[in-house]
Amino acid sequence: MPAIDSRTDKSTPHTDTPTPWPTIILLALTAFCAAATQRILDPMLPRIAEVYTTTLSGASWAITAFAIVYGCLQLVLGPSGDRYGKLRVISLFAVVAAVASLLCALSGSLATLIAARMLAGVGCAAVIPLSMAWIGDNVPYEQRQAVLARFLIGQICGLACGQTFGGLAAEQDWWQWPFLVYTVLFAAASGLLWYRVGRHERPQGRKPESLGVSLRHVLQKPWPRVVLISVFFEGAAVFCGFAFVASHLHVAGGLPLTEAGLILAVFAVGGLSFALLARRLVPKLGETGLCQLGCVLIAIALAAICRWPTPGVAVVGCYLFGLGFYMLHNTLQTTATQMAPERRGAAVSLFSTAFFTGQSLGTGIGGAIIAFSGTTPTLALATVAVLPVGFGFAWQIRRRDRALVPA
Repeated sequence: MPAIDSRTDKSTPHTDTPTPWPTIILLALTAFCAAATQRILDPMLPRIAEVYTTTLSGASWAITAFAIVYGCLQLVLGPSGDRYGKLRVISLFAVVAAVASLLCALSGSLATLIAARMLAGVGCAAVIPLSMAWIGDNVPYEQRQAVLARFLIGQICGLACGQTFGGLAAEQDWWQWPFLVYTVLFAAASGLLWYRVGRHERPQGRKPESLGVSLRHVLQKPWPRVVLISVFFEGAAVFCGFAFVASHLHVAGGLPLTEAGLILAVFAVGGLSFALLARRLVPKLGETGLCQLGCVLIAIALAAICRWPTPGVAVVGCYLFGLGFYMLHNTLQTTATQMAPERRGAAVSLFSTAFFTGQSLGTGIGGAIIAFSGTTPTLALATVAVLPVGFGFAWQIRRRDRALVPA
């Protein structure tokens, strides 16, 4: 008896279902704010270390704390989205993110900044995972990877703006000003989404169930476990290097923090290239080809920046890094939206938990290595570690597809 392909599950919308672009655009706006908040401190780390009289490793806890809280909360927010409505939960937690951004702007010590960043992790935790789950509820699988890629334009632009504003602010007297910008944007996004909740939220009609039941339903299946393990190691490998690219350009290459932050933002251009070309790349390369080419591009980019931390090499490297990362990560995201269609919020939130737990581990390892040996070994480790992630997941996809072919 052949295995059942969850991609054809009856809970998936039909291919003739119209794509709900107005709501997706609003979700992309909220994802813009969340992504900007997530990565704004990357180019600021040397300035934070200087202002609060600490090391780069110590300052990096402001990034690690956000990632830990973000990842842990997924276990609660995913099932809550399934039960109470994904748009409603996203809107309410965007308000929390707005308050947290304001507190970051007013922080007067490293401890208060880390506490505010933890609250920001709480607020941002619901945005991208539940947005992906909502898209999974409303867009058929055959169209989903391309639609998710378009949704990710908001997230990618947020990464670019967060890193750009972070680099610009790092060398100014009041370096916290970007947080005020995101306070206003989060508040606006929350209000616009709440306006649409009553008209566009689809009740699940499911009886309440415990958190353990929801998560156990996802984890008892073998394929979700493969996806979750893969994205955990992706987060660890990629962000062990990426979180410290700006610092490496500053320390090893002598670039000003403003220039390093602007170069880092080219990552988003690579991501945008994938988002705009996804409708052509997805059918041409397939899921396995996207994973393999994506991890190779990431490795090439990190190796080049590690060896030659010059502006020209860094620009090309950040572009290739962004292109490769979204080839790999978007494939993982798309498979995550169909791991357990009947509990999609819980499934995608588990995915995000694994990703950001891996990210926090990778950032922590990278910070520890920097404390002893500098930024170069950190980037070198990430270069090597990302290759088995992409090729390993591509192999698992081929195994899954062979199991779905009738004997």
